[in-house]
Amino acid sequence: MTAHRIELTLGPLLFHWPEARVRDLYARIADEAPIDRVYLGEVVCGKRGPRVATALAEAAERLDAAGKAVVWSTLALPATARELRASGELACAPEMVELNDASGLAQRQPGAPFVAGPFLNVYNEAAAAELARRGCVRLCGNVELSLDALAVIGANCPALELELFAYGRLPLALSSRCYHARHHGRHKDACQFVCEQDPDGLDVRTIDGEPFLAVNGIQTLSYGVHLADAPVNRLREARVQALRLSPQTGDMVEIAKAFRRFADEAIDPEGLRRAVLDATPPARLVNGYLTGAPGLRAVAIPRESQP
Repeated sequence: MTAHRIELTLGPLLFHWPEARVRDLYARIADEAPIDRVYLGEVVCGKRGPRVATALAEAAERLDAAGKAVVWSTLALPATARELRASGELACAPEMVELNDASGLAQRQPGAPFVAGPFLNVYNEAAAAELARRGCVRLCGNVELSLDALAVIGANCPALELELFAYGRLPLALSSRCYHARHHGRHKDACQFVCEQDPDGLDVRTIDGEPFLAVNGIQTLSYGVHLADAPVNRLREARVQALRLSPQTGDMVEIAKAFRRFADEAIDPEGLRRAVLDATPPARLVNGYLTGAPGLRAVAIPRESQP
């Protein structure tokens, strides 16, 4: 297989950060980070969107001027009439968009290109082929998929670009209830945006006190920070064409630089791990899903796939 350059993308910000922090993130990404594509938009909670809309619009202009491709992402669980209308309007836009909710498929112009986000629950080649038939040109696979499972999708849908969730707390589930509001004794409609207090999500522990998950408003995340440190040849064998970094606290510019060196094979997986740890991720690093193991594990990934 001819070696291809692996792109780096920055996924949509999953957390509710103050506007000043949002502006700073995207200004640094625009000016300093070797990122090829940036996904913008609120994908978790529709109530948050208006609070950062101006900052995201300005970020889009700055990123575009810096030569970064900008793609807007839809909500993953639109619930109210306003959220459904906003997601529908974005799904109907003529530009490239990322769809994170299946309702967008019905609203998207037939054949118009789009990215299938990791919230669409695409687990096999048949589902991926159906999305491609409807205009999907890139799939960011579900975070539970192993490299072997991605390889099967890639082999059966060769025209479909594959993007791998490569860094960040793993988005696992969404609920109609707001965990953050409930934790603070508030109702979802009167949450007062308390999720802003936890910029990487609120840690959840077992009854034995072991960290287990994290919550982010209505979203359940992994506690561990996923790191796709599979050897680059394994990524290429799986037809991975882009690595997605999900914004967390810590130095996302340094993390992006480390991933660029890694994708260019200037450092090995261990070098990537050391560089990411130096950038202070919010929790321990994990990668189990890449091998089909439980996602909370950290395992060594061999250079050769298992027969």
